[in-house]
Amino acid sequence: FGTSIILLNKKHTTPEKLFIEACDEGADAVLAIDRLSNEMTFTVKKEVPPSAVTRPVCGVMGTIRLVAGMYLIVITKKRNVGSLLGHAVWKMVEFEIIAYKKTLLHLTEAQSQENKTLLSMVSSVLATDGFYFCTDYDLTHTLQRLANTSPDFQEMSLLERADQRFVWNGNLLRELAAQPELHKFALPVVHGFVVMKPCRINGKIFEWVLISRRSCFRAGVRYYIRGIDSEGHAANCVETEQIVLYEGAQASFVQTRGSMPFFWSQRPNLKYKPKPLISKTANHMDGFKRHFDSQFLIYGKQTILNLVNQKGSEKPLEQAFAKMVSGADKEMIHYIAFDFHKECSRMRWHRLQLLVDAVAEKQEEYGYFMVNAEGKTLAQQTGTFRSNCMDCLDRTNVIQSLLARCSLQSQLQRLGVLNVGQKVEEQAQFERIYKNAWADNADACAVQYAGTGALKTDFTRTGKRTQMGLLMDGVNSMVRYYKNNLSDGFRQDSIDLFLGNFAVDESGGPTPLRVQKDWKFLTLPIIMLVAFSMCIASLLLAGDTWSDTLAYAAIWGGAGLLTAAVIMFYGTDFVDAPKLVHKEKMD
Repeated sequence: FGTSIILLNKKHTTPEKLFIEACDEGADAVLAIDRLSNEMTFTVKKEVPPSAVTRPVCGVMGTIRLVAGMYLIVITKKRNVGSLLGHAVWKMVEFEIIAYKKTLLHLTEAQSQENKTLLSMVSSVLATDGFYFCTDYDLTHTLQRLANTSPDFQEMSLLERADQRFVWNGNLLRELAAQPELHKFALPVVHGFVVMKPCRINGKIFEWVLISRRSCFRAGVRYYIRGIDSEGHAANCVETEQIVLYEGAQASFVQTRGSMPFFWSQRPNLKYKPKPLISKTANHMDGFKRHFDSQFLIYGKQTILNLVNQKGSEKPLEQAFAKMVSGADKEMIHYIAFDFHKECSRMRWHRLQLLVDAVAEKQEEYGYFMVNAEGKTLAQQTGTFRSNCMDCLDRTNVIQSLLARCSLQSQLQRLGVLNVGQKVEEQAQFERIYKNAWADNADACAVQYAGTGALKTDFTRTGKRTQMGLLMDGVNSMVRYYKNNLSDGFRQDSIDLFLGNFAVDESGGPTPLRVQKDWKFLTLPIIMLVAFSMCIASLLLAGDTWSDTLAYAAIWGGAGLLTAAVIMFYGTDFVDAPKLVHKEKMD
């Protein structure tokens, strides 16, 4: 098998065991799972009983313990998104969660309900678009990292050598990881976005690839996961790599995004835009240093592009970030604060060029990675642009697409695809592909973190800000408001369960899911809705006199407004908050 993973498996089911059979030509390997003892062993095809029920699967994502016991998660349908250096890249389309135990008769009614909820949580994460895998290529590393590895590294299994930041099923694979002989069945899966497009400029065909890898460290949803944790991991940290492949040559440009790396929060409270709070007790410089020490080690020098507003509620965050940078190593960190909304107000989107011009010298210094057709390294990327806004989604993606185009301009000229004096943005057919791919990348990252597609994608797709784009941004903003306040607690719990931040007690004790809200949190919204409904009914069904009608409407309207005011005052108690992870772990 070497370092390859099973391309297609067969799942055999018997009352006592589950068998995962390798279907590679000449392969005889079988993974056997005892449904009673939960033991995993390596066996061969002849040990599979002829009576076993057989069906094909595309790969094993791993196992997870819920209230009812262990479950096996397999990929049942995949879609090819392209080929990277001759290796097929697949997107997970469908999955199946298989219980080891055949019945739930050993559970109480409460336990059965808890297990059902936990199953729906795992399913909701798996149903989130954007899971990708390769069976014989390491999708977790950039081209430059792979090129700088040792022969010993190349001999490792994909599971052993994968960048653990981007293995979203790492927790699910821990039992397989504990037994090296089973690594060939372990399929590292990344979460994010991948697009691979054959392109033509000047009659020359090249492959253009965009890969966004979302970190599974401090992963979560928009308002519940901000800033950094004690290890220095930033919220919504994403590594985005743009790749060009032409006649055997390879070029790569890497950027990162991530939440402002100090301890701050912005918990939902039913207000449209909750006020961000900077911790008054945490050691910010310690977390800041941990974050950037790891960034220096992986990416080299850093240019920070902070795109938040420099007034209002975002101003203290920008000031705190700038203050911490002032005490850091000036040789390694360069900081630029660019008030995106102020600079681009009144549709002045051409002013983004000011930022591109301001970092042009740094971009030339950092360069990009390139190897020729013979495998000789021609250039290395020595630094990375780390962009952020509040969510690290909309504003961030716009800037990253502009910087990536600058790098692409240089790469295509050096590869001989572009002629002297030609500009990438003048190549109409390629520009459509480029802009739409970056806009799709924005949408994918936004759905995974904020729950809706990205804002400002009309500019990314067309190069212009449009009235329709503003309207769609308004719709997405309202959907985000609803999800962030009324459904993101469930999403956060789902992610924490999936990633192993919360583990179900093997003894079968109750989970925090049994904690129910106080009666008033259910009653007050009902009272508010009834009051406003009666107010409207009073106006529509007029009484004997207008004074009576207005009096009834005023009474009911006042009751509705009073109830709404009470709900807003206690807003944090009414939102859908996570239950599976204690608050102190999330700050």
